[in-house]
Amino acid sequence: MKKDQQAILDKLGIVSLNEMQKEAHEAISKFDEVVLLSPTGTGKTLAFLLPIIVGLDANLEKIQVLILVPSRELAIQIEQVVREMGSGFKTNAVYGGRSGSKDKIEIKHPPAILIGTPGRIADHIRRENIDTSSIKTLVLDEFDKSLEVGFEKEMQEIVGNLPGVKKKILTSATQKVSIPEFVGLNKPATLSYLSESESLLELKLVIAENNNKLETLLKLISNTNQGSGIIFCNLKDTIQIVSDYLNKNKIGHACFYGGMEQMDRERSLIKFRNGTRRLLIATDLAARGIDVQELDFIIHFELPQKADEFTHRNGRTARMNAAGTAYILKGKTERLPDFIRNVPELELKNNITKNNVDEKTTLFISGGRKDKISKGDIAGLFIKQGGLSNEELGNIELKLDCAFVSVPTEKAKKIIDLLNNSRLKSKKVRISILN
Repeated sequence: MKKDQQAILDKLGIVSLNEMQKEAHEAISKFDEVVLLSPTGTGKTLAFLLPIIVGLDANLEKIQVLILVPSRELAIQIEQVVREMGSGFKTNAVYGGRSGSKDKIEIKHPPAILIGTPGRIADHIRRENIDTSSIKTLVLDEFDKSLEVGFEKEMQEIVGNLPGVKKKILTSATQKVSIPEFVGLNKPATLSYLSESESLLELKLVIAENNNKLETLLKLISNTNQGSGIIFCNLKDTIQIVSDYLNKNKIGHACFYGGMEQMDRERSLIKFRNGTRRLLIATDLAARGIDVQELDFIIHFELPQKADEFTHRNGRTARMNAAGTAYILKGKTERLPDFIRNVPELELKNNITKNNVDEKTTLFISGGRKDKISKGDIAGLFIKQGGLSNEELGNIELKLDCAFVSVPTEKAKKIIDLLNNSRLKSKKVRISILN
């Protein structure tokens, strides 16, 4: 059953839209071509989804909307948002790193909204796995990033295979990339909130004592008051070095970079989102297009080469009018690039606290949406039979064939003993610690 906008907002627990979202809703409803420029974390996904969903035909069982994204994580994130909206329309995300045959099974019954990375969507079009004739709306989300990572050829191919598109929506967190001619925009309505965003970001320079960045990083982490943050590195090899050092010092963390298996990347983000891990060591892949909220800080263990990437990294914190800090970790002899100037130096406290025991643990449940299991079913099981209070039950993430729940570490083993092999709906589920 199709829901109206107010019902969707009520389900999401949103009292009202922000100004950008209101203006975007009006523009997308009124114009056929819209370019939306707004910083990371301001709610662009909801801004374009709401008016799109209002315009969908509930009686048409074909793909009506195609959303192209630069990364797997963003595809998963948007799919999750649509599901949480409870719109009543079938939605699927397809992307590289998972089985193409799995995609084919899921989209055999066409979704109203199809989300995907350009490489995977182009491949399905070539194989004639998807019918593009009924697609009336095209969204190029973070279009500049898709171009940057080398998807221009695939994007051009896809646009050329959409004969019925009437509405085009492009979004970006920057205005430095020009819109390619193949998109075919004539006179788009452009909404820019880039200059109007008031950032509460603080920049702090931390100079590594004895030129030892790892030792200084450890001290810096102990000075961050147990907040959550991303440690940015340029290379996966550096991530491994930092990860090994933190493991040696018993500092819990997760890792995130392009060379990881897709499932490992997803599970790193799940642990980071639900507080099981407060630190994420990542490449610039995490600078945009991942669903992570309310970061207290980011740390530049290595500095990016370009000013844009520096800005996007910093945009992961101090979002939506919240405060945040970006720490620049500098070796004594290291030169800062020209785009970093006049940053105040921070003197770290000497005491290094190693009391970094993970207070939360993520549990894996072997059942998901395809088993008709809901978040409410899981919450009921963990509270009624597992003995957890509402406050102790952490974030629940529900996937197609499994689910993940954050619980207090001290109670994790007891919960598994109580609930493993329990029934959720008609399925007997296994419950275990997510390693």
